[in-house]
Amino acid sequence: MTDAYANESLVDDLDDSTDSMSARLSGQADAILQERSANRPDTLRKALRDDLSHGRDWANERALRARSVIQEEPIRTAAYAVGVGILIGLLLRR
Repeated sequence: MTDAYANESLVDDLDDSTDSMSARLSGQADAILQERSANRPDTLRKALRDDLSHGRDWANERALRARSVIQEEPIRTAAYAVGVGILIGLLLRR
């Protein structure tokens, strides 16, 4: 029995030219991946510490903003606190 495809030549339909759109997109994707891998932390422990540091900075910033709003308008913020307390009390009472 003979192979029916033995005499056919293989044709590569892919265009690997450097000026094609897919080649440019592939190059950009490679650059993004290399940039991200350069910025990755070495260990999970370092990644967790970095995330905790960012979270701590975010919380400190929010606390400073809340303090400044309370200092600027203490009566208004006290009224909001009383209103929220009443709503929570009513909801818990049900």
